[in-house]
Amino acid sequence: MPREQYYNEGYRAGFRDGYASGTSERDLQKYGMPKLHSSAIPKRPKRKLSAWNKFVKANSNKKKYQYASGKLKLKKMGIAYRKKKR
Repeated sequence: MPREQYYNEGYRAGFRDGYASGTSERDLQKYGMPKLHSSAIPKRPKRKLSAWNKFVKANSNKKKYQYASGKLKLKKMGIAYRKKKR
């Protein structure tokens, strides 16, 4: 095999492999690569919510902590949270 032809074949194969790694599942099957399943990848456990996050989650739907526009009154929530902590 001549030198130029060898390098051209290697270049084409490398290009196809690199191109295939950034394409969709359908294109991966076209290149004969195995289909990736999300169930095969282990998921990280969710982190625990802090006490403040739990308080906000529990009280965010209460009208006394909301403006008319629906935004939260975080300052008022902070004061209530600190009082509750005592």
